[in-house]
Amino acid sequence: MAEAVPPGAWPGYDRGSPGYRRVLLALLCAGVATFAQLYSVQGVLPLLAAELGVDAAQASLGVSAATLGLAAAVLPWSVVSDRWGRLRTMVVAVAAATALGLVMPLAPGFEALVVLRFAEGAALGGIPAVAMAYLAEEVAGRHTAVAAGTYVAGTTIGGLAGRIVAAPVGDALGWRAGTLTVSVLAAAAAVAFVLLAPRQRGFVRRSVRLTGADGLAGRVRANLADPGLVVLCVLAFLLMGGFVAIYNYLGFHLGEEPFGVSQTLVSLLFLAYLSGTWSSGAAGRAAAARGRRTVLLGSGALMLAGLAGTLAPWLPVVVAGLLVFTAGFFAAHAVASGWVAVRASTGRAQASSLYTLFYYAGSSVLGWAVGLAYTGAGWAAAVGAVAGLVVVAAVLVALVLRDPAPGR
Repeated sequence: MAEAVPPGAWPGYDRGSPGYRRVLLALLCAGVATFAQLYSVQGVLPLLAAELGVDAAQASLGVSAATLGLAAAVLPWSVVSDRWGRLRTMVVAVAAATALGLVMPLAPGFEALVVLRFAEGAALGGIPAVAMAYLAEEVAGRHTAVAAGTYVAGTTIGGLAGRIVAAPVGDALGWRAGTLTVSVLAAAAAVAFVLLAPRQRGFVRRSVRLTGADGLAGRVRANLADPGLVVLCVLAFLLMGGFVAIYNYLGFHLGEEPFGVSQTLVSLLFLAYLSGTWSSGAAGRAAAARGRRTVLLGSGALMLAGLAGTLAPWLPVVVAGLLVFTAGFFAAHAVASGWVAVRASTGRAQASSLYTLFYYAGSSVLGWAVGLAYTGAGWAAAVGAVAGLVVVAAVLVALVLRDPAPGR
């Protein structure tokens, strides 16, 4: 039996220890359960649009409603986690989201689907809202960059599974059957998360107050007073918005000439997520060796190079561009999200939740807005809009962010 450690004195699991492995495996399963459900609809958007009689931008609300619900819920979830504990909060969130995910395919129409997706996203918000805080409290500080990269790698597997399972099943049996299949798989991952997660040892219970220096408002103000944290949040808004937009509308683009690709074949392009699975872990190691700022700037350059490839009229070049773009995005996200949890000097859960709020607000707002460029002027206009978002993010990183002292 592990030796009892006074609250607040837990040094964290060392890399390679059984507890470290269980934390990462549990969070990987939570990431699969969360992101498979969150993005299953994205894999069947053209099918959904055709059945429900909506255009590409309207259909994307099936994704944006869920990410908007998640963005709206992350701060409340962070307050709950300060009282209940990180682990208990995540268990309740994943259970509620799984139940809603099983109901969502039964939605009678588009409006009902959007409402259910918002509620599902709000429940899912309990995972990313506190996952990084849980990781930072349970893993030794010198290993947080690598551990964060591993966790984000797990979320890419969930995102990939949701899309790549829903699309071929949807092509054969309809979008409802596709999303229901994903929800069943997510339920299995949720059970695995509950069974694997070790009890929390680094958590210190905090009172839940909305006002005062130690209340929600005070912690949020303290985080927003740090320009570096603000830039990391804006970075999440811009890059996630652009990333989701590319995946929202690529299926529509490849269904047109000169490609004419079926949704089953388009779903295989979501295998590009595997490049993000690799790059997330690699970015964590590179950040530990070369600095987070350098890796963020390099990740932005990769995203721009990948975007250029998606403009080609030849499918193999589009695929290569998507691989590079995806790798660059997940490398940036792994480094930025891990940096937030370490950088915050107060209100760590609120800092992580602010990052998550901006991240999914970008998915909701920009993931839909770029669709207006796509429906109005085509794929090149959508790619140009996303490239502009990446450039703005890179400029902010270069101007504001500096690497922390060694050991942070």
